[in-house]
This record gives sequence, structure tokens and C-alpha cells, in this order.
Amino acid sequence: MKHKDHYNDAYIVELSQKIQAVMPEFEAQKFCMMLQGILEDKELFARLDCIVDAMIETMGSDYEKNIQSFFHLLGEELVKAEGMFSFGYWLFPVSRYVERYGNTNWQLSLSFIKELTKRFTGEYAIRPILKEHPKEVMDELIKWSKDSNVHIRRLASEGVRIHLPWSKKLLVALDEFEKYAMILTNLKDDTQKFVQKSVGNNLNDLYKEAPQKAQTLIAQWRQSGASKACEWIIKHGERNQNNDKKAKREK
Repeated sequence: MKHKDHYNDAYIVELSQKIQAVMPEFEAQKFCMMLQGILEDKELFARLDCIVDAMIETMGSDYEKNIQSFFHLLGEELVKAEGMFSFGYWLFPVSRYVERYGNTNWQLSLSFIKELTKRFTGEYAIRPILKEHPKEVMDELIKWSKDSNVHIRRLASEGVRIHLPWSKKLLVALDEFEKYAMILTNLKDDTQKFVQKSVGNNLNDLYKEAPQKAQTLIAQWRQSGASKACEWIIKHGERNQNNDKKAKREK
């Protein structure tokens, strides 16, 4: 099943019931009437935005109140490192809501995203907040990079990627490079492949924008003796560089 196909008429009914359970004033019937029959011909983010628009119409415009209710919506944390799109996909419209309106109260949003990412992912929701409050959010992400929860550690890396798939290019990593380097350095020996892939992808993104910075960071890691996990991350981060070198040799 394609990601977009999760968000159909049946899903809308289920989501309306879940929201009403934590927000009694929510107009569940109106929400369903606004959305049923109009999503099937739309792509993923168009569907998500239609759902968020309907949420705004039917649960009111008090962002702080809505987020406080959403804390109770989240449910059980994911047991394994992965599974956010398998089990947490239903929370994507909630993530999209925070992505669109999170700067209304960015501190509250950041607190919510930390909980959200244990069930789905906060990598999209955090980016507008990171863009508007780069220093403060990067300071928080440095703390998250040391968290015991694998999903929070992974978000500390994934959220700051320059070229995150399905998202606009974000250059906070370069503007706040010292803090960015600290986040990746804190994660360079992470034992979870879920986190390692994200750090490697960060390096790959960094090579595209500032290759010298990527090389310097890798050299610093190796200077103190790189672990097996760190070497895997470096290899993953340099994968396109190696392909480019191979292509040049074959010319």
C-alpha cells in the first residue's frame, strides 16, 4: 500500500473518533462530511493538508489547547526502533498540523514533538521551528542526541538534515555548524542502525553543500579512533563520493 492510500474514508472515521475521545467539543460529524469522498484523487501531502484544514474547522483555533489534547491522543510508544510508518502512520496529519502551526508556541510544540517522535516521527514537524529558532532548538537537539530513547536520538539527527526527503532544503546545519557537528559527534558511535543511517545521510547531505566541512568532521572522528559503528556511518555518508570517484576512473 502506498503511504497516501492510508488516508481514506475509513481512516477519516477512525481519526474523528480518536480526536473526539480527547476533545469532546470536536465536531466529528462535520469533520467526516468535509473529507469523505474527496481524498482519493489527491497525492499524500494534499490529503494531509485537506485533513489539517478540516481539523482547523472542527476543533477550533486555540493551538495550545489543541496540542494539550493531542498529548492524550498519542497512545503507546513504539516498541522497536523502526515502525513509525507501519504503526504510527495515522498520526501524520497531527504532525502536519504542528508543522504548519508549531511556531504559534514553539516551546510547547517542541515538547509535543519529543513525544510524537516516539510513536511516529517529528522530522517534518520540527523543521519550521528549527528554521525560526535555530539556536534554541539546536541546543535542545544536542540534549536529545544523548537521550536513552532511540527515536529521540534519531530525530536529533534526522530533523537537521539539509536535504530531508519530502521536505524543503534547510541550511541550519551550516548556519549553526558547531552545534550540528556536536549532534552528529554525539551519535557517531550509536549502536542502533536506525540512528546510524540518519547520521550517514546527514554526512551525505553535507557533502553536497560543504564537502570540506564533511571531510574535516570525518577526520576529527578518525583522529580519536573510529568505532565499527562510526566507520559504517562514514561509509554510508561517503557513498556518493565513492560512486563519483569510480565514474571518473571509468571515463
